[in-house]
Amino acid sequence: MSRNGFAAVASLFLVLALSSVSSRQMWAQDAKTEYPSMAPLDQYLMADRNAEIALARSAAPTSISSDATVLVLEKSGYQTAVEGKNGFTCLVERSWMSPFDRPEFWNPKMRGPICYNPAAVRTILPYTVNRTRLVLIGLSKAQIHESITAAIAKKELPMPEAGAMSYMMSKEGNLGDSVGHWHPHLMFHVPKTEDASWGADLAGSPVLFDDDHRDVPEPETIFMVAVFYWSDGTAAPHHAFH
Repeated sequence: MSRNGFAAVASLFLVLALSSVSSRQMWAQDAKTEYPSMAPLDQYLMADRNAEIALARSAAPTSISSDATVLVLEKSGYQTAVEGKNGFTCLVERSWMSPFDRPEFWNPKMRGPICYNPAAVRTILPYTVNRTRLVLIGLSKAQIHESITAAIAKKELPMPEAGAMSYMMSKEGNLGDSVGHWHPHLMFHVPKTEDASWGADLAGSPVLFDDDHRDVPEPETIFMVAVFYWSDGTAAPHHAFH
């Protein structure tokens, strides 16, 4: 890559880092949340099963998602809608997979298409399945947090496996009122660590971390790296980063 090319990449990631700070500030300003408790369950469900399958697959390029297992959310929890053959699993996560201190934890409009690689399927997907189970049996946010903390103490939830990562490259997703579809990005799931260990959120670093919302009781830290294209191959324009 030419020197100008490197400069362009560095400039773009600086924009992403700054926009991440801006997004966190917007979340903080939304302290008086519109979502103090869980809405009726039907508001979190998607009536069109095929639409949910398509949205889940949009998290990653078709070279990955077309052969992935696909889960859909039903009243009983996540169920397998499509059996895959490449070890990946795609689904649409709901708002309760957010950090517990995020104001939109119960936002029924949130839809987070995500595709987990095999290592994450084995060790990170269980977090989603577990939280969703606790939500569906009617526990409050505080009770869910307490239950997860107890499960970790009993070693009932796995530690992130080396190499666990996920794709969130859908332009159709909705990650909340304050950020919308946000940016196409990759997520890396590692055992609890400090952001400095990855150089996250430093000037010019492509690695992002949500400094304002850290209340994730599961034994993981998530680092994000923004990418230049949506899963359908179209470029993510600069104005989409704000």
